[in-house]
Amino acid sequence: QYSFKEVFGTLVVQKKLFDVVAKPLVEDLIRGKNGLLFTYGVTGSGKTHTMTGSPGDGGLLPRCLDMIFNSIGPFQAKRFVFKLGDKNGVDVQCEVDALLERQKRDAMPVPKTPSGKRQMDPEFADMINVQDHCKVEEVDEDNVYSVFVSYIEIYNNYIYDLLEETPFDAIKPKWNSCNTPVRNGDFIPPQSKILREDQNHNMYVTGCTEVEVKSTEEAFEVFWRGQKKRRIANTQLNRESSRSHSVFIIKLAQAPLDADGDNVLQAKQITLSQLSLVDLAGSERTNRTRVEGNRLREAGNINQSLMTLRTCIEVLRENQMYGTNKMVPYRDSKLTHLFKNYFDGEGKVRMIVCVNPNAEDYEESLQVMRFAEMTQEVEVARPVDRPLCGLTPGRRFRNQAFREELSRKLEMRGGPINGEREEQSVSEMFLQNFPPLPSCELLDVNDDQTLPKLIEVLEKRHKLRQMLSEEFAKNVLAFKTMLQEFDSSVVSKENYIQGKLSEKEKTIAGQKMELERLEKKIKTLEYKIEILEKTTTIYEEDKRSLQQELESKSQKLQRQASDKRRLEARLQGMVAETTMKWEKECERRVAAKQLEMQNKLWVKDEKLKQLKAIVTEPKTEKPERPSRERDREKPRQRSVSPSPVPNAPPVRLRHRRSRSAGERWVDHKPPSNLPTETVMQPHVPHAITVAAASEKALAKCDKYMLTHQELASDGEIETKLIKGDVFKTRGGGQAVQFTEIETLKQESPTGRKRRSSPSNPDPPEDAADSEWTDVETRCSVAVEMKAGSALGPGYQHHAQPK
Repeated sequence: QYSFKEVFGTLVVQKKLFDVVAKPLVEDLIRGKNGLLFTYGVTGSGKTHTMTGSPGDGGLLPRCLDMIFNSIGPFQAKRFVFKLGDKNGVDVQCEVDALLERQKRDAMPVPKTPSGKRQMDPEFADMINVQDHCKVEEVDEDNVYSVFVSYIEIYNNYIYDLLEETPFDAIKPKWNSCNTPVRNGDFIPPQSKILREDQNHNMYVTGCTEVEVKSTEEAFEVFWRGQKKRRIANTQLNRESSRSHSVFIIKLAQAPLDADGDNVLQAKQITLSQLSLVDLAGSERTNRTRVEGNRLREAGNINQSLMTLRTCIEVLRENQMYGTNKMVPYRDSKLTHLFKNYFDGEGKVRMIVCVNPNAEDYEESLQVMRFAEMTQEVEVARPVDRPLCGLTPGRRFRNQAFREELSRKLEMRGGPINGEREEQSVSEMFLQNFPPLPSCELLDVNDDQTLPKLIEVLEKRHKLRQMLSEEFAKNVLAFKTMLQEFDSSVVSKENYIQGKLSEKEKTIAGQKMELERLEKKIKTLEYKIEILEKTTTIYEEDKRSLQQELESKSQKLQRQASDKRRLEARLQGMVAETTMKWEKECERRVAAKQLEMQNKLWVKDEKLKQLKAIVTEPKTEKPERPSRERDREKPRQRSVSPSPVPNAPPVRLRHRRSRSAGERWVDHKPPSNLPTETVMQPHVPHAITVAAASEKALAKCDKYMLTHQELASDGEIETKLIKGDVFKTRGGGQAVQFTEIETLKQESPTGRKRRSSPSNPDPPEDAADSEWTDVETRCSVAVEMKAGSALGPGYQHHAQPK
C-alpha cells in the first residue's frame, strides 16, 4: 500500500485532473512564481496522453495554455515590447523598436487562407477546443503580459531544440504521411544545446528558440510543430514509445505600467516566471521490450536519467531529515541539472504518477510508486513574493475612464478634444475677465480721446494684474505654509512609521529566530521520531521472532507431552504386564514354599513317629552303630554330594574370593553375631566393616553385605550372607537393592542315624522302622532355588532315581 495526496481512477476526466494538479501552478505562474509539472511512470502507462490529451478532450498542456490566455487576454502587451535576452533575461523595448520588429515580421511571407485567417492543423484542432473558459481571478490589471514558449527534448542525455529549423539530407529525403522525416539514418540530427547558469543562478538552455505567442491556438501550433520532431519508436510494449524526455517551457514576462497607465514602465521591475511541463520517457526493462541496437542504448540512457532523478530526490530527503549536507548529484544527468533550481526552492513541483493496471507491469509499477511516495517527504522552499512597484493600483482603468469622461464633456461643450485646444480655451477664459480694450485706431492728429481711454483701460488692467499678483503671492505663501506643515506632518509621520517599522522588524527578527529554533527543534524531534520508529521496528521484529520461537517451543512441548503420554501409557501397559507376571511368579513361589513346608512337616512327623517307636519299643540289646570306616568303604549312591571327612589332617585357612574383588564393600556384622570358628570363613577384601549401617560408609562403597545368623530346625547355627548393590537416590542419599543370599551351615556328624552297614547280616525285622533316616534317603529328586534368578525357581537333579 502506498499513500498519495490524490488518487484518480481510470475513468477520471481531464478537467478534474487539471483542476487539482495544474490549475494551482498556472495561478502561481501569473502571480510571478515558477512551477514544474512532470509525468512519471512505466512505458505505456499514459504519460503522453495525460500531458497532451486526445481529440475532443485536451490534456494538461492545452488547458494550461487556455487558462493563461483567458486570464491575461485584455492585458497583453503588443508583440516585441518584451524581448528575451541571450542570458535568460528580459528587456522592455521602446515603441519605435517594437514597431520596427512588428513591421519586419509582417514583411515575412506567411501563407494565408482566402478568408484571411490561418487554418489550424486538423490533427490538434479538437484538442485545444476547450469550452471551460477557466481563468485566474484577481489578475493584476496594472501590468502588461507576454507569453513565450519553447520546446526541447533530452535524448541520450543530450538536449535538442525541437523548434529549431534543421536541414535534412537533400540527396535522399524520406517523409511519411504526417509530413515528418522518417526515424532512420537519413535524418540529420540537429546540434545539441548546452546548459548554462544565469546571474540569478537559474539554469537555462543556450540558443534555444523562444517564440512569443498571443493565443492558445498559436501556442499549441508551436507545440505541435515540435511534437512532430520528437523521437518515438515502436517497441514490444508500446507502438509509439517516447524515446526522449520532452520539456515544454512557458515563460510569462510581466511589467507594471507607468503612472499614466499608458506605457510600460522602463524601470527594472520586470518579472519573468516559468512553467515547465515535462513528459518523461517511461522506465522499461529491456528483457521485456526486446529492443536492440539504438533502441537498447536509448533505453539505457532513459533508465540512467530516471535513476539519477531518484538519487537526487533521496539525497535531498536525507539532507532534510537528518540535517546532513551531502552533495546532490544534479550534474549526473541533463534532466536533473536543468531543474536543479526547482529542487533548491525556486518554484513548486508537482508529479503525476501514471500506473498501468497490467499484471506484467507489476514489479515496475511497485518501484514507480515507492519512489513517488518517497518524493512527498521532500520539502521545497517557497519563493518570496515579488516587491510592489509603489504606483497607484488601478491606474490603467482610472486613466481610461478619465479620458473617456473628459472627451464626453468636451464634446458636450463643443470644444476641442485634444490637450492643446484645451489649454488655449483656458487662457481665453482667463483673458475674458479683463476689461475689453477700446479701439486703438487714430483717425486724426488732434484725436485726444483714444489714447486717454486706452491709458485708462491699461491702468485698470495693471491694477487688476497687481491685485491678481498680490492674491497669487498670498496664495503662494499660504500654499508654502501648507506645504511646510504638510512636510512637517509627513516627517513626523515618517518618524512614527520608522519607529513602528523598527519595532515590527525587531518583532519579525525575534519571530524568525523563534521559527528557526522551532524548525531545529522539529528536525530534532523528527530525527528522534525516526529513531524511535526504527527502534520500534527492531522491537517488533524481535517480538515476532520471539513469538515464532515461543510457538515452536510450545509445539515442541506439546509433542513432548504427547510423547510422554504415549510413554506413560506404554509404561502402564508394561507395569501391568510385569505385575501380572510377578503375581503369577509369586503364586508359583508360594505354592513351591507350601510344598516345601509340607515336606518339612512330613519329615518331622516321620521323625516323631520313629522317635515314638523307639521310645515305646522295649530294647533287648543295644544296636551297634556301623563304623565310619565301613561307611566310608561302602559306596554311597544316595547323593552325589561329597561327605565331610572327620579325621582329616589340619589344613590352612582359605578365604573364598569374591566375584567382584575390584569393588568396595560394606561388611555389616551386627554385634549379636557369634563366631562360628569354621574352616571356611567369608572374607571380602577392601571392605569397610561396620556394626550398624551408616550413610557415610554407604557413600564410599557400591556393594553391601549383611551377616545374619539364626537357629536352624536341627538346632545348628545357620549363617546367611545377604548381598546387595548400593545406589544413589535423587535426594542425595543411598539405597540398597538386595540381589542374592549365601548360606553357611554347620551340621554335626553324630546328630542323625544312618542305615546299618551290610556287615550286619541279620538285623531284626522290625529294625527298619527304628533306624534314623533323612530326606536324602527317601527322596529321589532335590529341589534348589538359584539366588538372583529372574526366572524364578530352577530345577536341578542331584540324586539318582531308585
